[in-house]
Amino acid sequence: MADLIEQREKGLYCAAGDFWIDPWEPVDRAVITHAHSDHAKAGHRQYLTMADGVELLRQRLGDEITVRGVAYGERVDINGVQVSLHPAGHMLGSAQVRVEHRGQVAVVSGDYKVRPDPTCPTFEPVRCDLFIGEATFALPIYSWPDEAEVFADINAWWRGNQAVGKTSVLFSYALGKAQRLLAEIDAGIGPIYAHGALMRYEAAYAAAGVHQPALSYCEAKAVKAGNGAALVMAPPSAFGTPWMRKLGKVSTAFASGWMTVRGRRRQRGVDRGFILSDHADWNGLIEAITATGAEKVLLTHGYSAALARWLREMKRLDAATLMTRYGDEDDDAEISSERAAS
Repeated sequence: MADLIEQREKGLYCAAGDFWIDPWEPVDRAVITHAHSDHAKAGHRQYLTMADGVELLRQRLGDEITVRGVAYGERVDINGVQVSLHPAGHMLGSAQVRVEHRGQVAVVSGDYKVRPDPTCPTFEPVRCDLFIGEATFALPIYSWPDEAEVFADINAWWRGNQAVGKTSVLFSYALGKAQRLLAEIDAGIGPIYAHGALMRYEAAYAAAGVHQPALSYCEAKAVKAGNGAALVMAPPSAFGTPWMRKLGKVSTAFASGWMTVRGRRRQRGVDRGFILSDHADWNGLIEAITATGAEKVLLTHGYSAALARWLREMKRLDAATLMTRYGDEDDDAEISSERAAS
């Protein structure tokens, strides 16, 4: 039996329903897992996504797009194929796409993480025959530390910088990661300012009822007047720019799963690296895949070959890699949209 979801030149395609999932080029009907730029492209005739992701898609792609938002678990019939979206735990509005037709079930995860996140519902395993998922951090070295300890370290870094009169500048993805950081950082330490690339998404998070602390648009004059009291949230693309140099004396840090590897921190040129990811680590990937009960697994992004081999040898699954146009997630994936908003 042919797979319900197949890969074609424009991306993942369901022939039975004549729709695409996170396609790379313009199509008539696209189901979108979430609003990050490597998954949500402009030019599709119709978009289907999770309701909390609608405003984020409009922010990214423009108000003129035709988009339908659905609730988690709501079934949509597309040419006789049943489609529903389920929590992926990656960011606000992120979803796994469940596709069912003639007794066959396939799930496309998009990006996901299994740990709880205050900005979105927690990942829910969905039983299926075929699971298509990411493998961004699919090596045993990627094992996330306790998140309470990570946030304690971030808060201590901020307080330490205040003591020596340095503004704390924390870099992270503008959409998803930044809002997660803001939801759990101790806002009582001092004022928080944000780069314009982050501020553009605040209304969507507020509309979804996600708690965020009081934020002010980052103006260099106000930040410098605070003599190091402030925390400034910024996208990676702002590092080393004239915008950043206007802030005066700063201490810089980057929050990412890639900070597990010291070489990545040196490459970024920041003072500190905090290990915090919106993707599953090695153990989380195995836990999530096992819970689906899928007999066939196709893996994209990152270390997909390593995970596929482990699943074949240790779990006896039919596991293989699936090449995409975005093979290895990097911090620069969001830079073009960040610059447009800066």
